[in-house]
Amino acid sequence: MSRALLWLKQDLRLDDHPALQAALLAERVLPLFVFDPALLLPSPLGPRRLGVHRARFLLESLTALDAGLRQHGSRLLVLQGQSDTVIPALVTQLKLDEVLTLEEVAPFERTELQRVRRALGRCPLRELPGNALLSEDQLPCLIEELPSVFSQFRAMIEARPNVFQPRLVPNLLPSLPTEALPLLEPLPTLSHLGLGDPLSVPATAFPFAGGEPAALARLRDYLWESQGVRQHQDTRNEMIGSEYSSKLSPWLANGSLSPRRVAAELHRHEAQHGRNESTQRLWTELLWREFFRWTLLRHGGAMFRVDGLKATARAPRNLDERFLRWCQGRTGMPLVDANMRELAMTGWMSNRGRQVVASYLVNDLQQQWCSGAAWFEEHLLDYDPASNWGNWAYLAGAASDPRHSRAFNALRQAHRYDPEASYVSLWLPELRSLPVRHRHTPFLLSAVQLAALDYPRLETIPEHWKPWLPSAA
Repeated sequence: MSRALLWLKQDLRLDDHPALQAALLAERVLPLFVFDPALLLPSPLGPRRLGVHRARFLLESLTALDAGLRQHGSRLLVLQGQSDTVIPALVTQLKLDEVLTLEEVAPFERTELQRVRRALGRCPLRELPGNALLSEDQLPCLIEELPSVFSQFRAMIEARPNVFQPRLVPNLLPSLPTEALPLLEPLPTLSHLGLGDPLSVPATAFPFAGGEPAALARLRDYLWESQGVRQHQDTRNEMIGSEYSSKLSPWLANGSLSPRRVAAELHRHEAQHGRNESTQRLWTELLWREFFRWTLLRHGGAMFRVDGLKATARAPRNLDERFLRWCQGRTGMPLVDANMRELAMTGWMSNRGRQVVASYLVNDLQQQWCSGAAWFEEHLLDYDPASNWGNWAYLAGAASDPRHSRAFNALRQAHRYDPEASYVSLWLPELRSLPVRHRHTPFLLSAVQLAALDYPRLETIPEHWKPWLPSAA
C-alpha cells in the first residue's frame, strides 16, 4: 500500500479535486502546502508577488481547508521554504512513495514543478488536470491550434457542448502517516509572515472570508437564494456594494472553488429557471478565464513582455513618477484615484474600474503596462497569472486580439457609471465638501483650492475629455 504526498498550491478545496481523488488509492496521505517567503519580496518589476490582502485571504483559505480535512480524518501541514527543498526532504523523511499535485499553466509555476520533479529523483511527481473547465484531452483541437481571438475560441468550445460533472468530496480521506504527526503545528498568521493585519474597511465590496465554505456559500446565494445572477448583465458595471457581481473570482483564483462546480451549478440554474442574458454573461466570463489559461499555456513567457504576443506592438515603455501617483491614487483624476485607493485598502476593484485605471495608465499616462499588471498582482485578492496578465495585455494592445488597444475616456466613464459621484465620494473623502457636480472635475479648480482640499492637480486635461467638461454642457 502506498504513501502519498498531496501537494496543494492554488487548489485549496476538497470538492472536485482531481489530485485528492487520485490520493484516495493510497493507504496514507499527507496534505501539504508550501509557503515561499520569497513571494513577499519585491519582484523584478518592483511590487511584491503577494500583498497583505491576498496573504490574509490565503491564510483564511488554508485555515478553512485544514478544518475541512479534519472533518474527513486528515490534517493540513503548512511549511515555509522553497518547494524543491521542502518536498524532497519530506518525502525522504517520511518514506513517501509519490507526490500528487495539479498541473500549472504559468511559466513560474511550471518551472517550479520541473525543479521539484528533478529534486525528487526516483520518487514520481504525478500531475493531475488543473483548475480549468476543460482538461487538455477535452479541448476541440491541439493547444497550438486554439484560436487566438476570444470570439472564435468561444464558438469552438460551444460547438461541442460539455457536461460538467464535478466530483464530490469523499466521505473519508486516507489517514496521515504516523511519522508526520509531530510536524503538524498551528497554521501561520500574518504576523508570522512579517505582515500586519489590514484595517477593516466597512465600505469594501468584498466583505467575504477566504476558504471553500465561504466560496460555496456565495455560489449558493448568488445562483439559488438571492438569484443575483439573473440581474448580472444589468449590475455588472456598478462599483459599490457586494451584489453587483458574483464576486467568485478570489475563490476561483486560489482554488477554493472549482470552475467546473460553478459551470455545473450555472447550467443547473438555467435548466430550472431559464437562460437569460445575465446567466450567459456569467458563462462568458468563465470562458474568458478559460481562454486566458490556455493562451498563457500556449505562449508562456511572451505574455509577460512589454510587446506581448505582438512583435509590432507599440505599448509605451515609460516608467516615472506618474506611475507612482497612479499606484497611490493621486493622479488628479477622481475616478482613477478612487479605484486605486479601493484596491490598496481592500484588495478589490470592480471590472469596470480595472478597465478604466488600466487604460488611463497606458493610454493617458503612457506608462508601461507590465508594471501596472505587477501592481495588480501584489494587491488583487483575485489575482491569477492568466487572467491578470492576459487582460492587461489585451487592453494594452499587446495580446493576440486584432484591435490595437482598448482606450477608455476616463471622464466619460465617470459620468456614465458614477453619475452622482457616489463612488468617488466613497473613496475620496477630501472631495466630499465639493458640490456633487464638481467632484469628477476638481482639476478645474484653482491651485489654491486644490491645496486646501489636499488633492493633487492634474498635469494636463486630455483633449478627448473636453466634451465631458461642465462648460461643454
